This record gives sequence, C-alpha cells and structure tokens, in this order.
Amino acid sequence: MTLSPRVRPYDNVLLDLDGCVWVGDEALPGAAEAVSALREAGKSILFLTNDVRHAPEGFVRKLWKLGVQASLDEVLSVGSAVQFFLAENFSGTAYVVGAQALVDHVADAGLRIVNNTPFATRADVVVVAGHDDVVFEELKVATQAVMRGAALIGATRDANFPMPDGAWPGTGAILAAIEVASGRTATFVIGKPEPGMYAAALDRLDGGRTLGVGDRLDVDVAGARRAGLDSALVLTGATSREQADAAQPRPTHVADSLGDLVLG
Repeated sequence: MTLSPRVRPYDNVLLDLDGCVWVGDEALPGAAEAVSALREAGKSILFLTNDVRHAPEGFVRKLWKLGVQASLDEVLSVGSAVQFFLAENFSGTAYVVGAQALVDHVADAGLRIVNNTPFATRADVVVVAGHDDVVFEELKVATQAVMRGAALIGATRDANFPMPDGAWPGTGAILAAIEVASGRTATFVIGKPEPGMYAAALDRLDGGRTLGVGDRLDVDVAGARRAGLDSALVLTGATSREQADAAQPRPTHVADSLGDLVLG
C-alpha cells in the first residue's frame, strides 16, 4: 500500500485511540489498514492515549482484537505517565478516583492506597480520572481530602470522549466537580496536551520527524503543537469539519479519517 503524501515525510506517528482508531468497541473504517500501511512503510508507531480505564495490556489486547497489531512497548497510556510522575514526585498515601487500572498504577508508583479505609479523607494525594462506575461517595471523599490539604492530581482535562451513542463525560468533567466542590484547582494535570506525555513519547522513539494524530483540537492538536510537532486532525471523533475549518491556528493536516490521512 502506498502512503499519502501527507504522512510520507514522517519517521514516527503518535496515534490517539478513542475517535481515531476506534469508537467504543468497534474499529473505525480503514484504521487497521492505515496502521498496517504505516508499518509496511517502516514508520515507528506509538499509541498515545488519555484513556485511563484500562491498563496498557488491555489496550494491546483490544487493538489485536480489532485487527491492529501492537506491542506493549507501543502503548503509552496516561496511567503509565501518572505512575512515573507520582514515583518521581510524591510519597505517602493516595485516594484514587478511577478504575482499577489507575489504582494499580498509583500503587506501583509506591503510594499506599487508602480507598475504603478510615484514612481516605486524610490522604496525602488525590488522583482523579473518569471511569464508568463513578459514585457520589468518591467525589465526597476526594473533596474532603483536598480540603484537608491533599495534592490534587488530574489524569487529564478531557471533557468527554466519543462513544457510539454520543459523547460520554471524561476525566475533565469529574476533575472539575472536585475542583468546584473543594475550591482548589488541580496541582498537576498529566495527560495530553501537557508536555510530559509528549516528552515520555519522544523518549521511546529513535529520533526523526514525528506526526501527532488525534481527533481533538484542544488535546491532540494543541499537545502536538506545544511539543513542537506537526499535527493531524481526523474527523471521526470529537471534532466536526466546521470546527476544524474555524480552528486558529490550523492543524498541519486535516483528514476525514485515519485511513484517509494515511492512504489518501
């Protein structure tokens, strides 16, 4: 398969997942073929995702299930970035709003998880990410811990993410609820478009010219630009053609889908 002129000049491609490679549990049309074409052309691929509902191994399994080859080294999730950041900067106890995958990342960073203990509201750190089973008790405990002085760490500020039945609330919506309730702004936010995710990604690559691909202007395109990279916006997720046309500054490339971007 011949690559389109838009992606041919790049040595490396950073690929978002939600809204770029898949929506929900279904691969987007042409996505698997696009990834195969990039591999055949010798491009290095790194899947860069703000999704914190699954461990990196879960993303690899899902990619294979949907016909996209991937190795664990090719997936950089914000959960992994949160783990690295916490290990470098924090110790003590943590209360986690998030799926089990995020709890595991925080524990692997060396913090003691105090969820479901009498010490939860006295945690040193509160780590927040959206997940499918958010309940009021989590928001309450997190709010009380932050008001007692805990550092508030957000995985991302993504307001929502695309699903087959429409947008679902993202980590940013859950983080905003805790910020409003506690009167405190997050001490740190880790995921795209923050520079840390891109620094970690570029550390995994061998140099060369890199293209960041995703479906969000405020996350994927803004993050790539802040990291000094070219960007490509695909219109299969959170952004419409009208929004793309009105964007200032514009992405380097705009395509109807990943397949259209890669294969033209």
